[in-house]
Amino acid sequence: MEVNDALIENLSSLARLEFNAKEKEEIKKDLQRMIHFVEKLGELDTTGVEPLLHMSPEINVLREDLPQGSVSRKEALSAAPATDGVYFNVPKVIRKS
Repeated sequence: MEVNDALIENLSSLARLEFNAKEKEEIKKDLQRMIHFVEKLGELDTTGVEPLLHMSPEINVLREDLPQGSVSRKEALSAAPATDGVYFNVPKVIRKS
């Protein structure tokens, strides 16, 4: 793949970035090195290599779900700045025009 000025301009436009001429040249060199590296990886013989889905053989190692105690409604409402005794009172955030 060829990295040219048009590609740099397109990428900078998509990323909403602005570069001066010196920065564009540096980015152009960096992109060429990255693309060359990826093309080198394509030269490797990967026959017989299984695709890697996870970094370890462990999948979904989760803790056991145990029921535990909870606070009562009265305790929870006691810490609220405003309540009607059953629910929390909160300021209105959606206003109709």
